[in-house]
Amino acid sequence: MKIPAMMMVIFGLFHLPVVFAAPAEPLRLTRADALELALGQNRDLRIARLEVDKSAQQVREAWSAVLPQVSAGFDYTRTIEPTVIYFPEFSGSQPTGTLIPLEISQDNAMSASLSLSQPIFNMQSFAAIRASSLARDISREAWRDALGSTVTAVSISYYNVLIADAQLELVRQSLQRWQQALGDTRALFAEGMVADIDTLKAHLSVENIRPDLLQAENRCASVRTELKNLLGLDPSVRLDLLDSLTWDGGPSPGQRLDELYQEAVQNRPDVRSMELQVEAEAARVGVARGERFPALSAFGQLQAQTQFDDGTALSDTDWPLTSSVGVSLSMPLFTGFRISAAVDQARISRMQAQTRLEQLKADVRADLEVRLASLSEARRRIEVQKTTIRTAERSYDISRLRLREGLGSRLELADAELQLQRARTNYLQAVYDYLVETVHMEASTGRNASGDSGMDR
Repeated sequence: MKIPAMMMVIFGLFHLPVVFAAPAEPLRLTRADALELALGQNRDLRIARLEVDKSAQQVREAWSAVLPQVSAGFDYTRTIEPTVIYFPEFSGSQPTGTLIPLEISQDNAMSASLSLSQPIFNMQSFAAIRASSLARDISREAWRDALGSTVTAVSISYYNVLIADAQLELVRQSLQRWQQALGDTRALFAEGMVADIDTLKAHLSVENIRPDLLQAENRCASVRTELKNLLGLDPSVRLDLLDSLTWDGGPSPGQRLDELYQEAVQNRPDVRSMELQVEAEAARVGVARGERFPALSAFGQLQAQTQFDDGTALSDTDWPLTSSVGVSLSMPLFTGFRISAAVDQARISRMQAQTRLEQLKADVRADLEVRLASLSEARRRIEVQKTTIRTAERSYDISRLRLREGLGSRLELADAELQLQRARTNYLQAVYDYLVETVHMEASTGRNASGDSGMDR
């Protein structure tokens, strides 16, 4: 018996394997992975890198002022009305008083020239080269500053996600504990050991936790979005962070304030940039002062020109050559005090930059002192909260056991739950504060902007 073709098709369709679209795998990142990804994708870093490239071209432009300048030119002139000169008419040796017109121009004229100039001495140009080189170095420090800012922002954002996840887990644990307490209360109510109001209050305690759960979930989503934006990732990418918000109990910072200050002055890009700014302002004093000195340059020119009437082939024309060389010397004698005013302005700018540098160094020292105190405080809070958590866990276990045995009250359990939740939250916050302060300390000392900047690649 033959099976109709249509029946075979239907049978085959019902027996095709069912294929489900597998969800995209989450992007798993450690903090080091996140930093590496950010350094390759961050837009601020790309802008700073382009600024370095632009400043390098400005140095090349400044050098052009002391290099030879070669130019070529070509002119063509078409005579519309000829040039006429007049000569007196003579009869013998005596002028007759009549003027004879004579056309001296031809229909077409061409001229080709090649010019060369070479500055020999120009104090202002050499000072400008120095100033542009310092501007290039300042842009490199700006790149390092952007690098450090990116490292700091990504690290803190990474820790924000970690603490949001940890706080969400704490809320879930609290909800689970209240659900267990609700189950215990219902069991006691069934045995007639508690009143109906106790069961109702236990139920309300469970429901009151749910808004906290929603807020924690929303915060997790928000901080993840911020991190993905810093990393240059698509918002639809799922992130799975591999690090955890834990403290390994590492050694406390052993460096003293003076040692950290010296390290910061040497490494921080903003300090180095301000030092270069002071040098740049000093170079601008030289640029302004350079206008007082004479400028000496050499020049030369080679020119060929011809004239011919219509009907004459260009190959039949003559191109006589003329050439000349020379030197040019210029020196300002009086400029209405313009140069003196420009020099004084440049000196004032240099003093302003020096004052800003001194203020920045004072701010750096104060910032380091605050960071050291914050790190020490966070460490102490971690140690205290570790002990507090153990005590709160023990207190909660005892309160729950007393409630199950009918010896305790729901109020006693609620207080124990609150203390346990607070202890764990405070511990997480202390660890988070310690890790964030560590990141800020790295920024304050310039360590987050150290290493190979890749400026020579």
